[in-house]
Amino acid sequence: MTSIQSSSAPSIRYPRRAVERAERAVRCAPFQLHLFATMRQESVGLKAIAGQPGIQNRYTRRSLPELVAENDLLWLIQTGLLRREVDGQGLTDSFRLTPLGRQLVEKWQHKGEHLPAPSLLDRLQNAWNRWVRLPDWIR
Repeated sequence: MTSIQSSSAPSIRYPRRAVERAERAVRCAPFQLHLFATMRQESVGLKAIAGQPGIQNRYTRRSLPELVAENDLLWLIQTGLLRREVDGQGLTDSFRLTPLGRQLVEKWQHKGEHLPAPSLLDRLQNAWNRWVRLPDWIR
């Protein structure tokens, strides 16, 4: 189990492999730290992330089609970093950090303005985890 130090609240202990997978997924995602820092404070809608608004809001380095942005955000949900916002009528197109995501973002904000760059091994492991997933009953 890994405990990430958080100054705002007692930290939740997560399995080391879960933390490593989540960190790797964020490093490989096309998003900037500013997006996740904003998600610490409020939910962020898909329309603010995709396309030109994503660049203008400093959430992405390049314009992302909405489908690409959503698929990458959904992967971050599966790794435990994000959750989708829910309102009185169901799911929305907005995203927020989970407690694990909050702890990781806080750690990275203390280290600087940018997310760590992914290595080639990070990219290969992330692609493997993302696309070649075992069914839950096998794990």
